[in-house]
Amino acid sequence: MSPAAIVFDLDGVILASEEVWDEVRERYVREAHGRYDANAQRAMMGMSSHEWSRFIHHELGVARSAERINAEVVELMIERYRRQLPLIPGAVGAVRHLADRWPLALASSSNRPLIDVVLALSGLAESFRATVSSEEVGRGKPWPDVYLEAALRLGVPAERCVAVEDSHNGIRSAKAARMAVVAIPNPSYPPDAASLAEADLVLASVEELTPEVVATRI
Repeated sequence: MSPAAIVFDLDGVILASEEVWDEVRERYVREAHGRYDANAQRAMMGMSSHEWSRFIHHELGVARSAERINAEVVELMIERYRRQLPLIPGAVGAVRHLADRWPLALASSSNRPLIDVVLALSGLAESFRATVSSEEVGRGKPWPDVYLEAALRLGVPAERCVAVEDSHNGIRSAKAARMAVVAIPNPSYPPDAASLAEADLVLASVEELTPEVVATRI
C-alpha cells in the first residue's frame, strides 16, 4: 500500500499518559468512595469520555452523574498536563518528520479540551490537519468511528491511511476502519497477542517511526 495519510493515536503513542489517567481516575474514584482495581484502567482504555464516565458511575460505584464525573476528571487531567506534559521521547520529532511528507490526523479517546491543551503545550498543533475526539463520534474504540471520522476530515479514503496505535482497543479500532496499523506496544498496558497480531508492523518505540519505515514496510 502507498499511504496517503497518517493517523496518530494520542495516549500511549505521543503521551505516556495512561499512567496519569490511571492515577487520576483511581484517586478520584477512591475519594468519591467508589471501587477501583487493577482491571479498571485496562477496561477503560479506548473508551470515549461518555463511555468511561458511565463506567465509573455504574461499574465503579461513584454516586455522581456521568456528566459531573467527566468534567471533574478532565479538569484534573488538564491540571496535571499543565504542570508536566508526559511526552514520550522521540514522539514530537516523529510527528514532525511524518508531517513533512503526509497529511496527519489525530484520532484520540481523550476529550477535546485535553487534545487542544496537549497540542498547544507540545507545539504540535500545526502538524495535524485534522483532530478527532471519540466524544465527537457515536462510539469509542474498538469501534472504528473515530478513525473513519479522521479519514473523512482529511479527505482521504480510510484504506489509504496508516494508523499508529499502542493498545488492543486502538489496533482493533483502526483495523475495523480498514486502515493499515503500525503498533507500538504500550509497555505498561501492552496489547494482547491476538490484537497485536492484527497489526501490519510492530515497532519497539516511536523513535523507530520514520518516513522511510512507513514508506517501505507498510
